[in-house]
Amino acid sequence: MRLPRSPFPLAVGMLVVGCAAGDEAAVHNTLTATEAEAGWRLLFDGETTAGWREYNQGGFPAERWEVRDGTLAIVPSDPVGRGGGDIVTEERFDNFELTIDFRLTPVGNSGILYRVLERDGEPVWYNGPEFQVLDDSSYIADLGADDMRTHLTGDNYDLHASAVRTANPIGEWNRARIIVDNGHVEHWLNGQQTVAYEIESPEWERLVEQSKFAEYPRYGRTVPGHIGLQNYGYLVEYRDIKIRPLARSLFNGRNLDGWRVHGTERWYVEDGELICESGPDAEYGYLATEAVYEDFDLTLEFKQEADGNSGVFFRSSLDGTRITGWQAEVAPSGNATGGIYESYGRGWLIKPDPAKDSVLVMGEWNTMRVRAVGGRVTTWLNGVEMIDLEDQLIGDASGVIALQIHSGGGIKVRWRNLFLLPL
Repeated sequence: MRLPRSPFPLAVGMLVVGCAAGDEAAVHNTLTATEAEAGWRLLFDGETTAGWREYNQGGFPAERWEVRDGTLAIVPSDPVGRGGGDIVTEERFDNFELTIDFRLTPVGNSGILYRVLERDGEPVWYNGPEFQVLDDSSYIADLGADDMRTHLTGDNYDLHASAVRTANPIGEWNRARIIVDNGHVEHWLNGQQTVAYEIESPEWERLVEQSKFAEYPRYGRTVPGHIGLQNYGYLVEYRDIKIRPLARSLFNGRNLDGWRVHGTERWYVEDGELICESGPDAEYGYLATEAVYEDFDLTLEFKQEADGNSGVFFRSSLDGTRITGWQAEVAPSGNATGGIYESYGRGWLIKPDPAKDSVLVMGEWNTMRVRAVGGRVTTWLNGVEMIDLEDQLIGDASGVIALQIHSGGGIKVRWRNLFLLPL
């Protein structure tokens, strides 16, 4: 079962891909104002190797890579093709959209890897899927087209062959684009999609089992993982390395992996939905993430089947069923859904304008969005802004995300499509 795709749009990414990789008039290794606003970040500044280091090592392999004319370039080995000195980002990424320009020289061989797990004594490709970067014609002439299937530019190396061949001639710039979205992966080359697949789908599991990766149980499964660039000792240049984090799914639709139950109330999965229901004790209950979050943009859907007195806590901590933190209220009509309540503290910090009570639709699916950046919290319900709050205590905190079921009994709420974008 594949996880739902992120609700955050990819339209800006398409604009990025539409730019000509070979346009020398462009200002390289920079972000436009539109890109920055959409959450894009630079992974290479064009001047330094900041943010990168050698795979499985602490420093940067300056003898194997160099910054030259605004590119991050492989220093040819002696003899050429000896390889070694693969590099990875210091930061790890979960779901993302990545764009990167590359230029090959004759017989060039490299790769862009993702979901990389570092393990001593194992090459970078043991665990990270690879967008192949290659002088296709040279290797086809040497080894033949059949032997090179799934090993050419734009392929998912050793698993998926490109649907089209769109690499530019050697010496010209190409633009790679990789999307990893809750198990859904796409490779794009020069504006055309070359590969699409689902990590951990039955087809993917079968292909892995038949590939050289069969003996590596963590292959493709590391979340989050590093972005990597492979060094085979041939001159290959990279520039305009940009990434835009995408939302991660907090609920896999199958079980409560990644969550912890607090209390005796009922939390279970039914038909791909997460359900909370009052138990025999009719007390407070919580389902909390194992991970801690600070700044984020969270969207989720809820349907109140019975009563519906619940809430979405954030930057919170739990001791049994005693929770300390802040709640975006979920409650029956007229009870301030979307407002912010501080548990075991100051109580209500802000309630929505009562005129917005009609935004909530009881018994139907509602979409809530909670955005917390520093001390500023904003909530939306079904696309309508409910509150916008600045609070220093919230700004100083970090903690788990937790769903609540209120005490009193007789409550049942369904949840689905829980997506969190770390900011």
